[in-house]
Amino acid sequence: MALKADSRIELNDGHKIPVNGFGTYAPPSYSKEQAKEAVMAAIDIGYRLIDSASIYENEVEVGEAIRSKIADGTVKRENIFYIGKLWNNNHCPERVRPAVEKSLKDLKLEYIDLYLIHSPVEFKPGDDLFPQDANGKVIFHNTDIRETWKALEACKDAGLVKSIGVSNFNEKQVELILKMPGLKHKPACIEMECHIYLNQNKLLKFLKCHNIVPVGFSVLGSGRAPGWLEDQNAPKLLEDPVLNTIAKRLKRTPAQVAQRFLLQNGVVPIAKSFTPARIKENFNIFDFELSEKDMKDLDGVNKNMRYLSLKIWEGSPKFPFHDC
Repeated sequence: MALKADSRIELNDGHKIPVNGFGTYAPPSYSKEQAKEAVMAAIDIGYRLIDSASIYENEVEVGEAIRSKIADGTVKRENIFYIGKLWNNNHCPERVRPAVEKSLKDLKLEYIDLYLIHSPVEFKPGDDLFPQDANGKVIFHNTDIRETWKALEACKDAGLVKSIGVSNFNEKQVELILKMPGLKHKPACIEMECHIYLNQNKLLKFLKCHNIVPVGFSVLGSGRAPGWLEDQNAPKLLEDPVLNTIAKRLKRTPAQVAQRFLLQNGVVPIAKSFTPARIKENFNIFDFELSEKDMKDLDGVNKNMRYLSLKIWEGSPKFPFHDC
């Protein structure tokens, strides 16, 4: 299928997801109003997939941006595909629906298109987003993730969310859901870190076998914010020499080529920027293709390297990255 700016991929539940998306996470140095303006610009440019999460604490502003673009006639609600996420303190089944309803209230939307369990790691249930003990260590909890999934299935059946999925899960954790007794709805998507330095080829093969669509974050690498970057000295993805050689030959930016690589690998890339010119540049990845050699060369720069640091979560029995 020739990919176009308005192309969509059918999920295993029949709903359709746009083939690229706009991310709304921003470090504290950016204001929530800037997030609103960026989402409005992204929709004007052509993005229809908007990726956010309750932990980003900007769903009010993101919702305002979406509704303003609906109100001015730029889009209809059914044109927008909104991704929300269940944070780690809400895995207990009785906390799932209230969390979904809180997001809907903040967004002022009638439904969420795709709702994900943000991470398999669970924190102590409660209103504290990052519960800690007296020594400053994260307090974990261990609800059976299959019970959380059942609560999500109920939200889908109730029409609060259209599709459900997971994020930052490894293959074994996805299989746990797929093999659970009484499964009503398979995960439709998995969102994961994915880029030329972490191509996720093994997990992609598994997902393809189970008709689960992969959505990639940190597709252009990551910022240098302390506490999130796995290694402050990690190589900058957009400076990769192989990537830049291909980009120069094709007269494209490294960011465009990095996203196109994922697109042709069947991954929905989520790019983020708060600069309108950069947002437009990131969106324009549909009028060129990478050759088989280009794809092979970019596949060859894989380092199985993560930018996202989750080391403070390693004490959890559900930490996903020990064996993958």
